[in-house]
Amino acid sequence: MTNYCLTVTCQSTRGIVAAISAYLAGQGCNITDSSQFDDAETGRFFMRVSFVPETGTSLEALRDGFAKVAQGFDMTYAIHDESEKMKVVIMVSRFGHCLNDLLYRWRIGALPIDIVAVISNHMDYQKVVVNHDIPFHMIRVTKENKPEAEARIMAVVEETGAELIVLARYMQILSDQMCQAMSGRIINIHHSFLPSFKGANPYRQAFERGVKLIGATSHYVTADLDEGPIIEQDTIRVTHAQSPEDYVSLGRDVEAQVLARAIHAHIHRRAFLNGNKTVVFPASPGSFASERMG
Repeated sequence: MTNYCLTVTCQSTRGIVAAISAYLAGQGCNITDSSQFDDAETGRFFMRVSFVPETGTSLEALRDGFAKVAQGFDMTYAIHDESEKMKVVIMVSRFGHCLNDLLYRWRIGALPIDIVAVISNHMDYQKVVVNHDIPFHMIRVTKENKPEAEARIMAVVEETGAELIVLARYMQILSDQMCQAMSGRIINIHHSFLPSFKGANPYRQAFERGVKLIGATSHYVTADLDEGPIIEQDTIRVTHAQSPEDYVSLGRDVEAQVLARAIHAHIHRRAFLNGNKTVVFPASPGSFASERMG
């Protein structure tokens, strides 16, 4: 049976949930999962509803009919068919742990996405990508050709119809123009030592300072480098008995897991932008997002 997903954002007021529930019931739909959040600080309301159209109401009819409900509350809303996989472009440089992890999860069905292209500024992972029957694009980036390189990247996004870009350790800073054009549709991953340990070899810097927790942060990309709205984070403990190499290995595992969970939240439309923060609703029971792979 078809499952649909309704996402809603608007100013908080009385009657929103009642109006949504009444509309879906009136269209012969059964709600199977629902999450909501009322932000007292911003006055914004967020809601995600999964439902089944038990009387066969079409997606187009549901969208058209809901427009009247949305107008009354000045809602930003969308209704999606949950069986449709989001088209994703992955970008990577020379660290392949996140890319390989995503390819594995995609291959076994744990991450239900449609990887339409992989873009890199190096050739290191061409064979890996091509062996998965995924188009590979090598787009070299320099200070001199950056506008042209980003134009080529955006051309790939537009030609493939990609709805999301994943920076799987892509070690190039994106321009303000690209960040604005893809606002809320670029996800990045990095270690959580920032701003304490910047630059090269952050894990060695952490080792030399006797750090006891290694973490990773996945966030939406904005013009402020590594400061976009956070989607997912996690940590793992380390001890004095472990080496800098151990720090790197453990850190890569955490990065891969955190990035996969952030992507999972986004593709299932559980992540909402809320100013400089996000609202991320928990995964439903049995979701692959709860798996700890790695």
